[in-house]
Amino acid sequence: MVLPLRRTHPQGSLDAKPDRLGDNVAMNSIYALLGTTVFEAMSRLAAERGAVNLGQGFPEEDGPRDILEAAARATLDGPNQYPPMRGLPDLRAAVAAHYNAHHGFDLDWQREVTITSGATEAIAAALLAFIEPGDEVVLFEPLYDAYLPMVRRAGGVPRIVRLHPPHWRFERETIAAAFNAKTRVVVINTPLNPSASMMNRDELTMLAELCRAHDAICVSDEVWEHLTFDGARHVSMLEALRDRTLKIGSAGKMFSLTGWKVGFACGAPVLMDQFAKAHQFLTFTTPPNLQRAVTYALSKPAAYYNEMCAAFQRSRDRLVAALEGEGFITLPARGAYFVSVDLAASGIAMSDEEFARHAIEHGVATIPYSAFYAGPGAPALLRLCFAKKDATLDRGAEALIKAKRALA
Repeated sequence: MVLPLRRTHPQGSLDAKPDRLGDNVAMNSIYALLGTTVFEAMSRLAAERGAVNLGQGFPEEDGPRDILEAAARATLDGPNQYPPMRGLPDLRAAVAAHYNAHHGFDLDWQREVTITSGATEAIAAALLAFIEPGDEVVLFEPLYDAYLPMVRRAGGVPRIVRLHPPHWRFERETIAAAFNAKTRVVVINTPLNPSASMMNRDELTMLAELCRAHDAICVSDEVWEHLTFDGARHVSMLEALRDRTLKIGSAGKMFSLTGWKVGFACGAPVLMDQFAKAHQFLTFTTPPNLQRAVTYALSKPAAYYNEMCAAFQRSRDRLVAALEGEGFITLPARGAYFVSVDLAASGIAMSDEEFARHAIEHGVATIPYSAFYAGPGAPALLRLCFAKKDATLDRGAEALIKAKRALA
């Protein structure tokens, strides 16, 4: 419920302004009820206490120097005025060419690609564009924490399907039960943050069949598509549901430049036209210097992505080896740059939140899985980010080992 705005009018003047906002100032209830995110809280605690931050998901080192230099040149050379609302033509064409080279998609850059200010903005625009109040949106737990408030703010009704460790498989019977005549949108994330699991082609095909049967649209968050390990290859929902999927990609994830906030939305013209109308009233456009730098970056050969994955895989294996040497049990991490620790299997009889608080006292920030669940019953797991320097990973592992030994 939105509370009425309470104003006081000195000396009875109806046009006098209040000295301050009253306790009953009108606020949107969805946002008013949100607390500080665990990501912000853990990062703040890490900074205050000098702890290693394996919580917040960003690389410790910036992306390739040549891409940074391209952005610098683009800033100095200009222009730095408003670019087209759907993005610079050169970048949209580069996105289409990139996905043709890596996935074989034949995208019309003029009608099927829009540049956004990050993937999160693209998700918000998609939900605002595709649903109306009362429409149902199928979501999967664990879920990226932005999905739920975005769905609710757009007037959607979330229908949440819970996936289960260690493999987080999509089971047809469970998912089919979440669909009905009110289902309008399904949101998927593959590879999935936080579980680092990936949907396979059979799972995507099954979900596509359900979307077609219920006249639903799929918003496919594929920002981690180039971060896959152990020979696993990303499969896009566009392959299974070309006419009903809005695929979202992220230059920040591709090039380890998460602060740049340059995203790609790709989909059929009927979806893109509606999507662009929402996008124009959110951010309207994205910094032109970063768009030109990403245009340059997308020309990198396949070897760049192979080397990036190999480097992150080495970091994953380094952290996992250190933890498992102390008796921690980790779950398979096939994509993204996260690994999960199973506390119960590791002999730790604490909830994820309790152990996360305990670990920060011993010098390391982590993210409890409960942050990725809408309700109670989250598994006792911790998410760790391994996109860090070797020394940072070693210090983080040492701190977790100390935290575990302190419980003995």
